[in-house]
Amino acid sequence: MIAMSANLSCHKLRAGMIGMGMIFDETYRPFFERAHAEGIYRRDFGVIDIELSAVASRTGSRAEKYRQEAGAKITPFASFAGAASTQQLLTHGVDAVCVATPDDRHFESARLALEAGKHVLIEKPSVLKLQELDALDTLAKKNNALAKIVYHKLGDPDHKKLHTHYVDGNFQHVNNGYCTLLEPKSISGSQFAEWIQGRNPGTYVAVHYIKLIDFTFGGKWKLARITCNGQRGIVGPATGNTWDSVQLQIVYAYPDGREAAFDIHTSWVTPDNFPGYVDQEVQFRFDNGVWNAHQRKRGVEMTIENRTPGNLKITPNHHYNGSFLEPWGERSQRGYGIEIIQKFFEEVAYVEFAGPPALREERLTQMRALDYNDVGADRNTVAIVQAMEALLERQAQGQPAGVVEVNGPRGGLVLLTPGKIEAAVLYSNRV
Repeated sequence: MIAMSANLSCHKLRAGMIGMGMIFDETYRPFFERAHAEGIYRRDFGVIDIELSAVASRTGSRAEKYRQEAGAKITPFASFAGAASTQQLLTHGVDAVCVATPDDRHFESARLALEAGKHVLIEKPSVLKLQELDALDTLAKKNNALAKIVYHKLGDPDHKKLHTHYVDGNFQHVNNGYCTLLEPKSISGSQFAEWIQGRNPGTYVAVHYIKLIDFTFGGKWKLARITCNGQRGIVGPATGNTWDSVQLQIVYAYPDGREAAFDIHTSWVTPDNFPGYVDQEVQFRFDNGVWNAHQRKRGVEMTIENRTPGNLKITPNHHYNGSFLEPWGERSQRGYGIEIIQKFFEEVAYVEFAGPPALREERLTQMRALDYNDVGADRNTVAIVQAMEALLERQAQGQPAGVVEVNGPRGGLVLLTPGKIEAAVLYSNRV
């Protein structure tokens, strides 16, 4: 006889969504729709209903379009638009807030949410300056809330395996590495055309690999210096401050005096008829080995007349986010881009429901200790982003070839420019 389980108690988490663009459509939408249908469950916190309760956007047009298209796939939600939309969302009644706006707008939305005592999930990069990161970390601790960041590439099976090998000692002492991520022109020319002015692809996508390197190999070294160069002239004027491509170098120093250097090349002007959605490749060299990984060379290549490489790609990545007809007849959408969002809601559920209220602070501390996504563990990543943006700004002013020194005698982040005696202190405290 099959034993019948007792009725499971059900808790609810109400989510607020700030930003309704491409990132919402690709990752948050399928998560919320599946969570609406099934909830989430883990033995330690039970059954959790996830409700998309309210959304905030600049115009509200995409939210209304989604409402009409989704129908019964989602709970009816409130939609707020305009300058006060974030404040309206926060007063509507939400427990956790997801921020998927352009990166230079992350800080204000996250700050308001944390001030209101809400758990927060921020798309990468979390913020653009260490001063902003300090403020968010302080608010999260003061108001007993989680502040987390979406680094979905850490969930890529290849990257997880690399991390496993390094932690297990199979790869020993990383010496250097190379990473590249090339986006098609449609990214800069249409999907993100609204906010691309004055921006660069390094901040937008290099941050994936910055975090990958810092998380995978970190612990024994210290961030030492950052250099950067960029090209202009396709998505903006050749003498302006909007960048087509960026080459970033990060150097870490080991206690024994050895250094590890990593080059990260990014672009968002790759031709739209490129065979893959994006071109992503990494190589890391160790004392005892080499790791090579290429996203477009994982075993699938296809051609369909009049479909590829336009609305379908020749070399698709089914690991990140794919739509599938399961063998049992169900249609689903899954992949590590969605799983990383579910993990955040599991962390919130663990804090709120996985034990007695008297032990909530203990559970909160456990979740803050997860260095793959907590704002408290994002210092090196944000420091590199801040340095990169400052170096590109100097290059746009006709002063290229600068270097940012980390934790030197003059401060935590100090920009040095050839031919200039004075140094610019970007961040005075230690990184």
